[in-house]
Amino acid sequence: MIADLLTEAEQKMEMAAEHVANEFGTVRTGRANPQLLHRINVDYYGSSTPLQQLASIAVPEPRMLVVQPYDRGSLGDIEKAILNADLGLNPTNDGAVIRIVFPSLTEERRKDLIKLVRNMAEEGRVSVRNVRRQAKSEMEALHGEISDDDIRRGEEELQELTDKWVERIDKLLANKEEELMEV
Repeated sequence: MIADLLTEAEQKMEMAAEHVANEFGTVRTGRANPQLLHRINVDYYGSSTPLQQLASIAVPEPRMLVVQPYDRGSLGDIEKAILNADLGLNPTNDGAVIRIVFPSLTEERRKDLIKLVRNMAEEGRVSVRNVRRQAKSEMEALHGEISDDDIRRGEEELQELTDKWVERIDKLLANKEEELMEV
């Protein structure tokens, strides 16, 4: 029973770390990253459609994204959606594709983004700890069914899992901070 609880807890902790990694991907660095546009939804013929379903996104240069819509009629809608996404980017429409040039980040903007990713990482750590707390309470509920020693060993393993996933989130944070400070 404890093994099942530990497996379930590890899966949830892994999902929390993956979520943090995905969130980090949406934070703009000095480099062009197509993942930055994955959250954008375009009002396409009256329905909200994810951008990646309407266009291909390419990275021809380190500081440029090119968005090529499958339907040229949606160019204006895509451009408007990118502008409204408040990413600090100015798309240029040449009638066939949309080019997005990434300006260099200022020192102040870099510090703001580092604060943002630190908050994202802390939310991930809190999620991992919440999974630990829930699994621990489920283990303690088994008090009459299994021995106290088994519960204690299970709690120790649970703490090791928690430390492992918190450390993984910290590594992701350190990599993202390093990426943000690159000039």
